Amino acid sequence: MLVEIASTDDGFRGSWYAATVVRRPSRRSSSYAVEFREIYEDEEGTRRVTEEVAGSQIRPVPPEEANPKRDFRVGDEVEARYNDGWWEGVVVDRMRGGRRFGVSFREWRERVVFEVGDLRLRREWVRGSWLPPGDADAEDRQQKAQSQMEMKVAKKMKSNEFTKGTPVEVSSDEDGYRGAWFAAVVVEEVSKGKYLVEFKNFRTEDGAELLKEEADALHIRPCPPEIIVADHFNLFDEVDALHNDSWWVGVVSKVLSRSRYTVYFRDTKEELVFQHSNLRLHQEWIGGRWMTASLDPKNNTRLV
Repeated sequence: MLVEIASTDDGFRGSWYAATVVRRPSRRSSSYAVEFREIYEDEEGTRRVTEEVAGSQIRPVPPEEANPKRDFRVGDEVEARYNDGWWEGVVVDRMRGGRRFGVSFREWRERVVFEVGDLRLRREWVRGSWLPPGDADAEDRQQKAQSQMEMKVAKKMKSNEFTKGTPVEVSSDEDGYRGAWFAAVVVEEVSKGKYLVEFKNFRTEDGAELLKEEADALHIRPCPPEIIVADHFNLFDEVDALHNDSWWVGVVSKVLSRSRYTVYFRDTKEELVFQHSNLRLHQEWIGGRWMTASLDPKNNTRLV
């Protein structure tokens, strides 16, 4: 069976690699054995790499684009074919002629230019189906239906301008803290694209006052809107888990009793148990909008 595997290695989060399942879980092992299609042990390309992976790292191959020459827009979430895998990114530039696009990757914070044939719309595998579905015509209709007001708001928010007193979340590139977001408030703009923020849950070494630090706009985002999960989270839901006074992105790997869940963290390769109240559906701040694969945009509730 052909599938795609999410990498858990440092620096590779957000990348997917084609593989074939060669062994399923058994009583002796809960992991899958997979053979990668384009990753080899030797330079000659004669021996494919085989690894054991967790079920939370596996998804089916996304559907092929109905329109392989589709036109991407700035702000579109895409996956780009790069270094033998598909990497999650955001379209930030549309080159002259419309066949080449600049893509920014959250893991590297770099911009790379790709031909249209090396891009595909980013889709999420949620509860046994792909969102959005592989219907290019429906996607085009949805894009055209977006109001002019929404486009103006998105353009303004993409500038990453934050005013004094704005509640925000701040990320860090320090080892051991990647993937975590910390609640803070903007104190002031220090310079263009750089802000002084005050953390809500961290104090100075002497404990006298809340900790303040400078952060650039790429590491700051608004606080995500609340998504009501009235019943329960599902297996393989991508969530944020409240741990050590910050929010960490992970995947629900087990649904336990009494509203508890085991969450797998790809960056640290560990699993922790959380109560329902300490989880929220993961959202991405893309192009001035909050995006999530399992949200009904009409009423901000989880699709069931």
